[in-house]
Amino acid sequence: MRDAEWEWLRPFLPVSNRRCGRWRDHRQVIDGILHRVRTGVHWRDLPERFGPWKTVYERHRLWSANGTWERLLQQVQAAADAAGEIDWDISVDSTIVRAHQHAAGARNRPAADPCLKGGRVRRAPVRETVVEPRRPAGGGGAGGEELGRSRGGFTTKLHLSADGRYRPLSLIVAPGQRADCTQFEPVLEKIRVPRPGPGRPRKKPDSVAADRAYSNGPCRDYLRRRGIRHTIPEKTDSQSARLRKGSRGGRPPEFDEDRYKKRNTVERAINRLKQHWVVATRYEKRRYVYLGTATVAAIAVWLRT
Repeated sequence: MRDAEWEWLRPFLPVSNRRCGRWRDHRQVIDGILHRVRTGVHWRDLPERFGPWKTVYERHRLWSANGTWERLLQQVQAAADAAGEIDWDISVDSTIVRAHQHAAGARNRPAADPCLKGGRVRRAPVRETVVEPRRPAGGGGAGGEELGRSRGGFTTKLHLSADGRYRPLSLIVAPGQRADCTQFEPVLEKIRVPRPGPGRPRKKPDSVAADRAYSNGPCRDYLRRRGIRHTIPEKTDSQSARLRKGSRGGRPPEFDEDRYKKRNTVERAINRLKQHWVVATRYEKRRYVYLGTATVAAIAVWLRT
C-alpha cells in the first residue's frame, strides 16, 4: 500500500485486547494479503518480506469470518460519500467465476464440534478461554459453500452493485447456476454506507439500472416499494404477453435509454475486480473466505480511485 492508502485504513483496524498477544504489524500483513489477491500466488509461496505465510493467511481468514473486511469497505465508502465522490446512480449485475479444483472438498463438519482430538467426547466443563468467532453458516458440500454447476462447469457467481464511478458498493456470492434475479434484493439490501456523524447509514440509491435478467414482477415491485427509480428493459416474451392482453395488459414499464447506457459502469467494476487473479478464479473452499477475498479487492479498487 502507498502511504496515503495506509493512512485511510489505519484508524479503522482492530487493536489488540492485550489478552491474546500482540497483532503482527498490520501494514506488513495487509500488504501480504494484497500481494496474494493481486498475483494469485499460493499462500505458502508468499515472499518472506510479508512475514510468516501462516500469519497472513490466518489474519485474512479471521477478518473474513468476523466481518472486518466488510467494515473496512464501508468506512472507505463513508469517507468517499462524505467528500461527495459517490455517484448514486448505481447498476447491478453478476459475473461467473470458474472454481478451481482446489475449491472443492470442504469438510462437512459443524462449526461447534463437541468431540476432542482422537474422538474423545468432552464431558466435564472446562475453563472458559478467549476463542475466535464462529465461522459463518455453511460448510460441507458444494451447496453450503455456494459452488454449483453451470454451462461453464464448476462455478460460483459473484453478484454486485456498483456506483457510477465503477466501484463496488456491495458483494454477494451464490452458486453458478443461480438466477440473477433471485439475488437482486439481497444485493441492494447489503448497500450500507455509514454517515460521518450521527444518523443512519445510507442504503437507498438515486436510481438503479439492470439488464433483462432482472426484468420480472418481484424485482420491479421491490423497487417501487422502496421508491427507487429504475431502468430495466422489458423481456420480449413479457412484452408479447402484455400486448396480447390488450388494455388489461397495463402500461409498458418506463425505460430511459440514456440512463441505460450508464449500465456499463457495473461491467467496468467487474473488470477491475477480475484484474485480481484470485477473484477471477476461485481457489478458496469456504464461501466466506472467497467473499472476504473479493471484498479485499473491492477495498483496493476504492483506495486507488
